[in-house]
Amino acid sequence: MGTSDHGRRAYIGSFTAAGGLGITTAAVHPETGALTPLHSTDAVPNPSYLAPSPDGRYLYAVSETPDGAAAAFALTPRGPELLAPAVPVDGADPTHLTLANGRLLTANYSSGSVSSLPVRSDGRLTGPATVLAHRGSGPRADRQEGPHAHAVLPDPGGRWLLSVDLGTDSVRVCAPAPADGAPAVHAETRLRPGSGPRHLAFHPHGDRAYVINELDPTVTVCRWEAGPGALTPLGETRLLPAGADAAGTFPSALVVSLDGRFAWAANRGHDSLSVLSLDGDSATLATTVPCGGHWPRDLALHPDGRHLYAANERSGDVTWFTVDPATGIPARGGSVEAPAASCVVFV
Repeated sequence: MGTSDHGRRAYIGSFTAAGGLGITTAAVHPETGALTPLHSTDAVPNPSYLAPSPDGRYLYAVSETPDGAAAAFALTPRGPELLAPAVPVDGADPTHLTLANGRLLTANYSSGSVSSLPVRSDGRLTGPATVLAHRGSGPRADRQEGPHAHAVLPDPGGRWLLSVDLGTDSVRVCAPAPADGAPAVHAETRLRPGSGPRHLAFHPHGDRAYVINELDPTVTVCRWEAGPGALTPLGETRLLPAGADAAGTFPSALVVSLDGRFAWAANRGHDSLSVLSLDGDSATLATTVPCGGHWPRDLALHPDGRHLYAANERSGDVTWFTVDPATGIPARGGSVEAPAASCVVFV
């Protein structure tokens, strides 16, 4: 498919164990952002999170199962085609993955670890995995009895990897994995006990990072200093309007606008999208809007920055929105059926 089709295909990951279709390919209308499903593949179970290669030739998926694995697909006009059998990551229930330094890394929730797999020049994954095991726990006995790595991603300069752990209320800054090993922890940033950090997104300027917390509906604004690899919490912003009951709300994903003026967060349970205004060290809640479904597990911004997509897991659909460039407020455009939807990416 290649880079000439950049932004014109969406790939929707889903939980096959809950009736999802696996990976669904959809065409994207260039003006309205509307999605039109084209085909799907269930070649691996529970491809709940996806990541495309930088050149747009390959798509990588976790297999979120107790015997966790990752799989590589070639992107063809017929849709994603599995390159080889999925490769074990030696971690349980991988929930997130990223590409960095010629390797694929997965965040393994149940085992509380980050795994690293080599990526060959033909896009295929090889094993065995090398694993960085997290240590620690948090005050919430029901959710933080041990480490639960939920996301791993490179910093904007590609010098560091950041691993977000819900179970230990911390973000680990790691040196990228060498050709034959796992990432090595450089520093660990502690966040508020019981907050349950889940995902992280960087400001386009590269000097701020925003951590979305699952166990308390907040975003932690952090300073990021790439030279020393230092992540410093600056403050928190609540994601729900004043007076809203936070019980039963579990934020899931956050994305930042291309110009760095706004961020949007998805709130499961409250079933809303929070609109945040970003200004230096602060993030201010402007408003919330309905997510268009139930239980928004993921949130994605189209590469053109004009359209936002919510993957609503329990209502089984993906809703798209057009973003007002002046206010950052998304207006619902429509939705498409996508059973057990969990992730949306664009190529």
